[in-house]
Amino acid sequence: MTEQPSLDLTSLETYRRSCLEIAQARLGGFKSLAEIAEAEDDLNAYPRLDRLQDPRDIVLLDEASLGSSDTDRAKDAVLRGGVFWEHTAAGEATRLKLGTKYLINVPEDLNVEMMAERLGEELERPVRPEEIRERLEVEPGRLMPLPLGERHLLQLAFDLTRLAEEAGQDPAQVLSRQKTLLVLNEKTAPDILTRLQKSRFAGFRRENFLFMIQPAFPGINLRDGRFFFDPSAPARLHNHGQLVMQETMDDQIFRLSESGERIYLKWEDFAGLLGEVDDKISFNIEDLDYLTQSIDWGSLALALRLGTEGYNMVMEIVANNPENPIKGGMAAFDEVLDRNVMIESFQLKGLPNKEIKFLNKNFNHYTHPQAAWEKLKEHGLPMPIAVKKGYLYFQPVQGDINFLVKTAFVQRKMLKPIRAWKSAANSAEAVNAMWAQDNQPGFKEFARKVLGGNLPEK
Repeated sequence: MTEQPSLDLTSLETYRRSCLEIAQARLGGFKSLAEIAEAEDDLNAYPRLDRLQDPRDIVLLDEASLGSSDTDRAKDAVLRGGVFWEHTAAGEATRLKLGTKYLINVPEDLNVEMMAERLGEELERPVRPEEIRERLEVEPGRLMPLPLGERHLLQLAFDLTRLAEEAGQDPAQVLSRQKTLLVLNEKTAPDILTRLQKSRFAGFRRENFLFMIQPAFPGINLRDGRFFFDPSAPARLHNHGQLVMQETMDDQIFRLSESGERIYLKWEDFAGLLGEVDDKISFNIEDLDYLTQSIDWGSLALALRLGTEGYNMVMEIVANNPENPIKGGMAAFDEVLDRNVMIESFQLKGLPNKEIKFLNKNFNHYTHPQAAWEKLKEHGLPMPIAVKKGYLYFQPVQGDINFLVKTAFVQRKMLKPIRAWKSAANSAEAVNAMWAQDNQPGFKEFARKVLGGNLPEK
């Protein structure tokens, strides 16, 4: 990729301005967006594709070999509020046609006939409701009437409550110590904020529950040699990379007062909070395994140990299947940088899947996160591009933080497949995961206690 002008992360307005400056500097020689689209693979290509080898010194995550001191360190960190929990919920369920993922309430929004119809559209063939029922353990209407986002937050509160009880501590005190950031989108943020206030922040302490609204940016157009944001173009999120850069700006992260007023934090305030914790974990709201176990203790224990060894980022990787290799972000060793790196799939310039030996699992820990976020504030992230429906968008990648700080690459001894609700193909699995969540001993009672009169009987 060509060297880009520096990003000004003072505010969203300076970020927008930087986008246009970067477009002008990198793409000013092109006559049209169609030309840029043709050259997209070359423009985004990693600069040393010919100097890559298989990654070295991969750290093995073997839960059986983790010592009791590692596990105790992880539990102590969680109990005292030493882990920062970030939940990214700005995404829309575009392929599911169900709006913002956070608000999907399966008993109200989905039934077997709709699931069959959506899957049929995806597969481009008729799908009978009976085919869906064969995959389901329960009819969708029998689930607790909880939106996906509330399920997500309640599961963490439920697991923390059980941990506190096992440790002989007061669950309310443990929940009050937790630091949480929920990232929302502009369209549905007011509704979600209102719901969270009514549900008493799912048991978490209001003062420690932070929010940020990730904006969508209109597409960039090109006319008479000048790039500009076109208000008539579809607005899109600028990926998770923009989200983390936004976290370094003043007056973007806020908490709610008792009356619901937004109290905004300066960057220094947020950096101070990051300085108080041992680890920052970012969860995707579509993760289905999370619905019955929100905390991966083996992963957390290993990350915290690596944090004591000077690592500020821990990336989980998986071996690609040589029989049926798939596309994805690639872990590799860069001979020039003399270190392992993670390279996004759109930077690989059409590299055959069989040459991608190790894939990014897209689950990262940021140990002692203040260090990484200060680097992020200073340097920003690379700004790869995408031309979609005739307009230009930037797509910075959160994982590129691995180029800013010392990063460990971790591979599990026991493979844990990725289960996420990304499309209609996963809807039956999502319903089953929610049913398993509902049937955890004590979960329904816990949800009713936490949400009070805001949860209808089912």
